[in-house]
Amino acid sequence: MNNGTDKWDWGAVSDFMPHFWDGLLTTLQILALGSLISFSVGLVWALAFRAPSRFVRWPVGIITEFIRNTPLLVQLFFLFFVLPEWDIQFSALTTGIIAIGLHYSTYTAQVYRAGIEAVPAGQWEAATALSLPYRHTWTAVILPQAIRRVVPALGNYVIAMLKDTPLIASIGVLELLQRSRLQAAETFQYTEPLTVIGIAFILIAYPASLLIRALERRLVV
Repeated sequence: MNNGTDKWDWGAVSDFMPHFWDGLLTTLQILALGSLISFSVGLVWALAFRAPSRFVRWPVGIITEFIRNTPLLVQLFFLFFVLPEWDIQFSALTTGIIAIGLHYSTYTAQVYRAGIEAVPAGQWEAATALSLPYRHTWTAVILPQAIRRVVPALGNYVIAMLKDTPLIASIGVLELLQRSRLQAAETFQYTEPLTVIGIAFILIAYPASLLIRALERRLVV
């Protein structure tokens, strides 16, 4: 423990590191699986927005607006505390992954939607002139061009998800923030563990942002 004159205790850092690696693994697991849900469900939302039937478009619009305009923390609590009352229950980690994935899917849906709308009308006309089946028009012509345009924007949401993973500590998931809080509660040393996880987030997010900029230069024309 700090003796009052030494403001930084490397021993506390050393004691925290085993917990840090466990928390980092959990955080990256949340990020990877949450991103997968966000990207896949977001694409489903985006395609549903273009459905010919308003009975598909309207419910999807209402659902996505509701999710996007309510706090992620409220959604976490709803999934974790309310659903079990209806006999629907997941582990805290699974609940966190689902919540963050669904929340950000409503944002990635708008990104996909913008990418699809940015595909030149001539591409649609060419597919029609070639009598391509509707499914092939989407999978071979429209989506490859749309996704190429939106990869950098999707990457920005991955970084946003990373910064929101500490919210999942609120339902007891032992990610980085929760690990640091537990360690600090045992030792009464908050500076070292919280500083370590802050640096960890920077070391993950900043290189990721540089990668996104590089992708933008290569993919966006």
